[in-house]
Amino acid sequence: MHTIGKLTCGFGLLVLTALPVQAVELVGAVQFDEDHAFTKALREFERVASECSDGSLTFDLHLNSELGLEKDYFENMSQGIAVDYGIVSPSHMSTFSQKAPLMDIPFLFRDLEHWNAVMEQDALAPLAQDVLEQADVRLIGYAGGGMRNLIVNKPVTNMEELSGLPMRVMGAPIQTRIFEAIQAAPSVIAYDEVYNAIQTGVIDAAENEAAGIEQMKFYEVGPDIALTKHAITVRPIAFSNATFERLSPEEQECVVEAGKAGGKLGRDVESGQDSEKLAAMEEAGLLTTHEFVERDKLLELAAPVKRAYAEELGAEDVLEAIEAVE
Repeated sequence: MHTIGKLTCGFGLLVLTALPVQAVELVGAVQFDEDHAFTKALREFERVASECSDGSLTFDLHLNSELGLEKDYFENMSQGIAVDYGIVSPSHMSTFSQKAPLMDIPFLFRDLEHWNAVMEQDALAPLAQDVLEQADVRLIGYAGGGMRNLIVNKPVTNMEELSGLPMRVMGAPIQTRIFEAIQAAPSVIAYDEVYNAIQTGVIDAAENEAAGIEQMKFYEVGPDIALTKHAITVRPIAFSNATFERLSPEEQECVVEAGKAGGKLGRDVESGQDSEKLAAMEEAGLLTTHEFVERDKLLELAAPVKRAYAEELGAEDVLEAIEAVE
């Protein structure tokens, strides 16, 4: 615990006594339980920040969407109310920063090695700066690492079976454009409504990584997983800048350091668990995976949309920097 000095006087002597500095409690939010990779990343952030600050930073993390969904608490962080930190999909930042969803664009990374190198080399820094300027939220670390595939209520293995497939996508317009380009029929549906939408036939498919499939039990309504491998997730640890600016310089340094540590652990956990989770669910008979035999065609169809989108955002340099990372 940090201390400050207080001078007292007794019998002509000045005595310096140590008083504890008031601890700062930070409120966090996550949509999942303690076993999820996102929660583990945030717990690591809390641990490192607490140790670094000698306990002057304390934490109250709300699990299982108790404080709403990612979109809700990102808006709260932007306003400097209710939530101080959390993991948020870049798509949910698009209301504030039109550049942020570039992090989440399908077919952005060649493979897991490329994805991790981009995080380590901080090639996403220009996007984080735009989020700070537009939303007043800091991106202090990068978790994620799930390989996203299609969750379908029937086998989909080629372009013909994919054509016209009614599916859910996240809210950022680029998600719709990419999936339209690869000939699916996307529509935006809230995350907590996906299960019922597939169950009732509103859509036939969604897309997610293994952790999301397991957590939300999507396999119950979409037991056929088409291995399109269309995205590797980037899930920033977000921190309210209004809160950040109220911290001492030392506490700010701790938050930045802890954000990187939390992001690194989150990436290690999720990327390592992703294939294991998918294999375990398949072995348990909960789902069946299907290779998508025309993946090269998906890459070909998506490439011009991806490039045009980066140009619209004025982020061609960011896309080029990401693609140049070895």
